[in-house]
Amino acid sequence: MQLVVVMLLWALCYPLIDTGLAFAPPLHFAAVRALVAGVVLLAVALARRERLPRDRGIWIQLAGAGLGGTAVGFAGMFVGGGLVTPGLASVLANAQPLLAAILGFFVLRERLLGRVGFALGLGFGGIVVIAGPGLLAGSSNSTPVGIGFVLLAACGVAVSNVLLKRLAGRVPPVFGVACQLLVGAFALAVAARIVEPSERITWNLPFVVTLVTLAVLGTAVAFVLWFSLLRRAELNRLNTYTFLTPVFGLLIAALFYEERLSPLEWSGASLVILAVVVSSRATGSPGPERTDRGQRRV
Repeated sequence: MQLVVVMLLWALCYPLIDTGLAFAPPLHFAAVRALVAGVVLLAVALARRERLPRDRGIWIQLAGAGLGGTAVGFAGMFVGGGLVTPGLASVLANAQPLLAAILGFFVLRERLLGRVGFALGLGFGGIVVIAGPGLLAGSSNSTPVGIGFVLLAACGVAVSNVLLKRLAGRVPPVFGVACQLLVGAFALAVAARIVEPSERITWNLPFVVTLVTLAVLGTAVAFVLWFSLLRRAELNRLNTYTFLTPVFGLLIAALFYEERLSPLEWSGASLVILAVVVSSRATGSPGPERTDRGQRRV
């Protein structure tokens, strides 16, 4: 259930980002989103008196996760999304679980075959089916720069997820996510200063409401839940559920924006749901991982 909540929160980010971009340039918006979420979580971590890690290697990995998942991931999402058709952007962004699976095979020693590997392939296939009409109809409207940004974002998130999986259980979740977001916010602010020097944010009530909702629910809450889940299950298994995010996005569009889903979109969504079912039955519901000796790791 916690996984489904995370994917639903991430799905809500897309309409919020689209709304906020009417009042803020992409990199400025991404930086402020990360900053607000990071400051909120840092305040919570200090109130909870979470202990700071002393290992320098942990700090380096947290910085890497912030640069990859927050700085590169947010930049690609906010900038690249406007230069690529929605169908192609969806396919490229959802290549992240496959990239993470390849990287995780070498870094985390997680298997690529079996039910989980099949589920990853099936879920990605469902995304391709969903995006199929958009890929065929609007491929000429996508720019190479946009494609590069979205692919770079997928790579950044994949690297970040692998690093966070390595850190899971070694860092307090609230403090760990706060550090990741604040490192990314700083990098994004520097990039915004360089790329968008003359552009400014329009600080009005609609933007503030959008920003707070996006930063607190779609970022702070969702990222902490995700980080806590990484302690309890394999990254590949959890990543299978990320394919639900665009499916939830379709349902949100149908419910609140009166968009009709085509039979092809329903078929793709069904493949994604089937992938999640296959993955969930691979090792049971997400819970504490077991070591090779059969002992629980908490």
